[in-house]
Amino acid sequence: MAASSSLLKLVIFVLYLRPCSIRIGCLATDTISPNQQLTDGQTIVSAGDVFELGFFSPNVSDARYVGMWYKEGAGRIVWVANRDNPVMDLSGVLTIGDDGNLIIRDGRNTTIWSTHVNTTSRNTIAVLSDIGNLVLKENMSNGLELWDSFGHPSATLLPRMKIGLDGNTHTQIFISSWKNDADPSQGNFTLSVDGQELPQITIWNGLNKHYRTGQWNGRNFIGLRYLNQDYPNGFSLVGDSEEGTLSFSFASFDNSRPRLIYLNPSGSFELLDWDAGEKEWTEIRAIPNSPCDIYGACGSFGRCNDDEWSIICQCLTGYEPRNMDEWNKQIWKGGCVRRERFKCERNTSIDVEEDGFLEFPRTKLPDLTRYSYTPDKSSCEALCLNNCTCTAYAYVDSIGCMLWENDLIDIQSYSFGGENLYVRLSHFELGRKGRSKALAIGLIVSSAVLGSCLLLFIIYLRRPKQGGYIRGYLKIFTCTTKNMSSKGSQARLFRPAGDAEVRNFSLRDIEDATENFTAANKLGEGGFGPVYRGKLSNGQQVAVKRLSRSSGQGIEEFKTEVILISKLQHRNLVNLIGFCIQKEEKMLVYEYMSNKSLDKFIFGSHRKSIVDWNMRYNIIEGIARGVLYLHRDSRLKIIHRDLKTSNILLDEEMTPKISDFGMARIFGGKQATANTVRVVGTYGYMSPEYAMHGIFSEKSDVFSFGVVLLEIATGWRNTGFHHHSNSVHLPSHAWKLWNEGKAMELLDPRLVESCDLSQVLKCIQVGLLCVQDYENDRPTMAIVVSMLSGDSILPMPERPLFSIKPGGSIDKRDPSIHDWPSFSRNTISHTSIVGR
Repeated sequence: MAASSSLLKLVIFVLYLRPCSIRIGCLATDTISPNQQLTDGQTIVSAGDVFELGFFSPNVSDARYVGMWYKEGAGRIVWVANRDNPVMDLSGVLTIGDDGNLIIRDGRNTTIWSTHVNTTSRNTIAVLSDIGNLVLKENMSNGLELWDSFGHPSATLLPRMKIGLDGNTHTQIFISSWKNDADPSQGNFTLSVDGQELPQITIWNGLNKHYRTGQWNGRNFIGLRYLNQDYPNGFSLVGDSEEGTLSFSFASFDNSRPRLIYLNPSGSFELLDWDAGEKEWTEIRAIPNSPCDIYGACGSFGRCNDDEWSIICQCLTGYEPRNMDEWNKQIWKGGCVRRERFKCERNTSIDVEEDGFLEFPRTKLPDLTRYSYTPDKSSCEALCLNNCTCTAYAYVDSIGCMLWENDLIDIQSYSFGGENLYVRLSHFELGRKGRSKALAIGLIVSSAVLGSCLLLFIIYLRRPKQGGYIRGYLKIFTCTTKNMSSKGSQARLFRPAGDAEVRNFSLRDIEDATENFTAANKLGEGGFGPVYRGKLSNGQQVAVKRLSRSSGQGIEEFKTEVILISKLQHRNLVNLIGFCIQKEEKMLVYEYMSNKSLDKFIFGSHRKSIVDWNMRYNIIEGIARGVLYLHRDSRLKIIHRDLKTSNILLDEEMTPKISDFGMARIFGGKQATANTVRVVGTYGYMSPEYAMHGIFSEKSDVFSFGVVLLEIATGWRNTGFHHHSNSVHLPSHAWKLWNEGKAMELLDPRLVESCDLSQVLKCIQVGLLCVQDYENDRPTMAIVVSMLSGDSILPMPERPLFSIKPGGSIDKRDPSIHDWPSFSRNTISHTSIVGR
């Protein structure tokens, strides 16, 4: 018996691994028709060769199931028909029954699974589509669809598949986990749409909530902080109150790169991408993945924080553990209770001051919220205060006023992301909080003063030579408010790097130079404020960048720009002359560039004819040398992060100089990449890995340089790119024409007479190599400089598909595909990118 069982497993294993093309009786079609059987060992394949359907055994067990998998996806099963009722040998067949239903029969001719559709038609067919949907429909042109696998999912959510409330059947469509990796029968966990007033996605463990995403704000789920800011998840939640429908789905931005959401047997949903190079599925995110992600980990009025080592639960301010003995044993499910009653709960004639609210920033908002329309945050606060059962409120962009009554459950504190939660407290608790805060501030200030004095004393004892970095740093950022303010005063000098002199100007110096910032001297305005032309008392012309108070560039960015530029010396980098920090003003003083920025020449139609091809080629080479210096040749390895044509300045000889280092970052000697949760930069110039995941490196600047190169060669701006073709952005349009041998059509017609054909083609090819989607495919700047100056044969670039467009959305579509799904209004999420 054991021998025969082993032999059966071996036969099953061989049949499963053999490709369809050599299987006996393989059905070379995507359709199962009446009087046609799909026997064990045969498969059908979708028309585009994307999905395959047939019998399989998980982990080479004896049980046989009809399942579906990506044909090139390492055999990952994405749907199972008879998941709760397997065939126990190789006798199973999938066919159309006499009643028109799709059925599975075993060797005893017993029907073990059916689509169970009530239909009068006996002439039906089952078709496997390229989106992974097995459809049963009437066998005629435009036949009525009777049943589909998308409406009966297993443990996997595919792009365009919907889960939620079906208004026609009034049933909930959900995905459910396998029991374990060897058993596809329904497990303990289900993932569904939680149709509250503000809906969310919830994972259930039986009848208990296991995890929730947080509320939907019209673009994304506010509790999915990792996927909201830096990842184009393509999530969509659409509801129709009249039809009683509410459905969730997601989109894949690249049909050639399969993607799916899988609910695993442990109750985590995994967002997976197929890596064609490695031939494996890569996990983008698995949630829940920490104790704080588990629903209600700290009970009512408890707050969970993964950064707090072993003590992850704390009661909200004004609350205390319900059971102190359990709390001390780290049993937190019992939660917390309020110490002081609200004013409205007090039955007393004593005049008690009104309750107030304490802000909890960076929070995953509690479950069970109620939405109420109010015009602003203050009205929302008043609405909560006038309701004695209201315990907290939040006012969230794209949602509005959110109120909580009674218990607050499933609160999580984040180190980044999240929303502001305002918890209601009695006047007595707020007074206690104020006294504690004042004491804490006093201790912090005292410690800071003592520490500063000690630090200055140590610096004095270990005095470095004049001009040393520490003394210079202290001088620039602790003493600037003591600038001399008398008219005509001499600006002090600062040597932060021990060499280049940077002047510390007073506000009066700058006002005199710019004639009090007169409009006639305004050169333009960038993302961080206006730039003015000025003339110093010694006759030197300068450009003054005056940072606006609402610019978003704080003291850290300002420090970065001053310290970095003062250390950089290269003919293709702008020269910093000085700075000013006084009162609330922060200003940078640069050398004046008489020809302003490159974009004025490239995109200004009245100036294009001035910059001929030879001049543009010299500008391209100069920019490349400047970026190479930042990456490899300077004392510091610097990633610019905001390279674009408007940040390339031109002197009187049209020499390009890279400017605006406020977003730049210094890398260590062996550091290759870094990550940020605050994605900053300009739409159209960001690399995909930076816009999607916040990962930046040398290759991020290479991508930006590639866009700039293509803009210089074509005269077209990538941001806001519009063209008669279906191309969604300049790189994809350039690749299309280059691939068709029509690259010269990209060239500005005014440059045809002056251009060198071989140089133009080389520049376009180099630009396309730089804007490839995957950073490992892009050359380094050293190789780029070599390509531009040499005559070697260049590699073939891959087609660039990503596009970062105004509004922050990421578009990665194939222009040849005309049936790209259209999304309902305000249903597709987008990456939150801080634009310039």
